[in-house]
Amino acid sequence: MRTLRNRLMAALSLSIFLMVFPNHTLSQTTQPNLRIRAQSVILMDAISGQILYEQTPQLKMAPASFVKMLTLYLAFDAIRTGDLKMDDVLTVSEKAWKTGGSKMFLKVGETVNVEDLLKGIAIVSGNDACVALAEHMAGSEDAFVAKMNEKAKTLGLENTQFQNSHGMPARDQYTTALDMAILARRYIEAHPEALSFHSTLSFEHNGILQGNRNVLLRRDIGVDGLMTGHVEESGYHLVVTAKRNSWRLIAVIMGSKSLSNRAREAQDLLGFGFKHFSVEEPFKKGSPLGSIKVVRGKMSQVELIAAEDGRVVVTKGEENSVSVNPELPSFIAAPLLKGQRVGKVLIQSGGKALREVDLLSSSDVPKGFPFFWLFIGGGILGLLLVVLIVFLRMYQSHRKRFR
Repeated sequence: MRTLRNRLMAALSLSIFLMVFPNHTLSQTTQPNLRIRAQSVILMDAISGQILYEQTPQLKMAPASFVKMLTLYLAFDAIRTGDLKMDDVLTVSEKAWKTGGSKMFLKVGETVNVEDLLKGIAIVSGNDACVALAEHMAGSEDAFVAKMNEKAKTLGLENTQFQNSHGMPARDQYTTALDMAILARRYIEAHPEALSFHSTLSFEHNGILQGNRNVLLRRDIGVDGLMTGHVEESGYHLVVTAKRNSWRLIAVIMGSKSLSNRAREAQDLLGFGFKHFSVEEPFKKGSPLGSIKVVRGKMSQVELIAAEDGRVVVTKGEENSVSVNPELPSFIAAPLLKGQRVGKVLIQSGGKALREVDLLSSSDVPKGFPFFWLFIGGGILGLLLVVLIVFLRMYQSHRKRFR
């Protein structure tokens, strides 16, 4: 009876509240329920790296053709430094020609340029193209794979190890959905030009026309990449990125049961992200975010600026709950260099930390002596001078008395 009375009172209170404040809406603070039919799933904001949804994201699985993202990453790195050129021509080896799985359909001994190999990898997932490119860049595929694993470490892929350049099944070759989301984000960030390859719908080589295996490119939902994959051991994979109104998301599906299921689940995951979240940016890169006291410097304080954009993603309805909270020491000692990290700012929503951004010194602050110390130092010197004068006069007076 008491429970019923409490419920009636609560309903009555809510009715009165809505009558008094008719334009007020209650904030949606909980995410809608979502279940993706795959073994491992990640949804990530491409700019901040913030994770919006996850489902066993650290499950180690065979990567399949996800490996090719890092093969392409190294190639675009080399193109940027000038160590590799799009029009470089190479001769296809027997090893490249023999490589199984999906193919660009290279022939032994034929000459092919780097640009076509990149297309063969990004558009039609050619394993033969991966080996040909790896041999050209590093002398052998094994040497290239060593470079891949070095790059994986620098990117922070903590649960990833590669054994070849293409993703065919190999012992001790594994990754996670989280690592692949990180790789996709860093790849797009470093080489946005690569998306023009990944979004191309078809590619023809040696008279054989093949379509891009990412069927979401044809659905007009903002998708412009990135890579499909399949091995019997793990199932069907898809890492996909989509952009709507300047907002880019990255979705990773690993271990789906079929081609159609991985596409449908990836599309649902992207739709969930764009529908239920919104982007907030309380400050831009370089924005002033307070100051800090400086001791033993030529300036008594220095203004602090944000090291990067303060972009976060929040559940729709919680936009007004975003707060910015600097975390700084009480003071800092000179010298300071412009751009030196001094502290950080914590971006929160509803008391939950979403992101940290470094705070940097806005200018150089050389060592120096503030006016206070000059005053004190001058006072001490003046006192010593007075004592010295008094001493000299006393000494002279003493000598005259006994002359």
